[in-house]
Amino acid sequence: MKEKSARKAFILAILAVLFWSTIPTAFKIGLRHQDTLQLLTGATFTSALVLGILLLFGKRYKNLARFRKSDLWFSLLMGLLNPVAYYLILFRAYSILPAQVAQPLNMIWPIVLVIISIPLLKQKISLKSIGAMVISFSGIIVISLQGGSGAKDPENRLGIVLALSTSIIWAIYFIYNAKDNKDPVARLFLNFLFASILLLIIGLIRGSLLGDTPQAIGSAIYVGIFEMGITFVLWLLAMQYAPTTDRISNLIFIAPFINLIIVRLVLNETIFLTTLYGIILLISGILLQNMLTRNAQKQ
Repeated sequence: MKEKSARKAFILAILAVLFWSTIPTAFKIGLRHQDTLQLLTGATFTSALVLGILLLFGKRYKNLARFRKSDLWFSLLMGLLNPVAYYLILFRAYSILPAQVAQPLNMIWPIVLVIISIPLLKQKISLKSIGAMVISFSGIIVISLQGGSGAKDPENRLGIVLALSTSIIWAIYFIYNAKDNKDPVARLFLNFLFASILLLIIGLIRGSLLGDTPQAIGSAIYVGIFEMGITFVLWLLAMQYAPTTDRISNLIFIAPFINLIIVRLVLNETIFLTTLYGIILLISGILLQNMLTRNAQKQ
């Protein structure tokens, strides 16, 4: 039975990783045909619809009745963080940077989470953890070089700052949601539902709600399904089926390397060696930090 559950967890996790690996390319294609707000609006509407369908057919919609007024306010605030603030900044970063650079810079959030936990959760940090952070941040510096030309362009520097700042938003979002005991799919549905309403109002005010080309609409739907919607549920199920989450959770670090192949084949980006070396450093630091955290929890 354990073997069957482990196999199911592995398959679900690999599917999620494969879907997430295509997302940087989808972002870049989508941003060629619409602005950041239009892409976010289309993707958020799609995600809310997908999550609502999953709640309905999974018979988890009953969990919505357990949400009190304070929970609804919490979902509204979380929706402002993710998807609204998080993706608006992330899409802007992708509109500036190559996909091979923006994607790994966006992955630094586990390290940022440790840093933020010091003042918010009153946690202490060890010298080993500081060493892991130094390794990851050295990877960021190497990735940011973009083959030697990245630091020279002010626009690139803005893109790097934006990509890194999304990690702060995600880390804060993660900390506050970690304390939440509500159904995560129901919670995410409400977050995206409230965000959809807000984006609808903004779109009506500015007179431009969605992109009007097949490429714009198609990319927004794709992002809504495979970045914000069904892929999250696949990953959640993989975590539930896994006998231990350690091996499954580390599979996510395959995504940047698959992403390099996809952006090369589809977007025709020239892959910088600095990107490859930087990703290795970045992920090594994160894996080391994860190991240190697990060891600390066992003690």
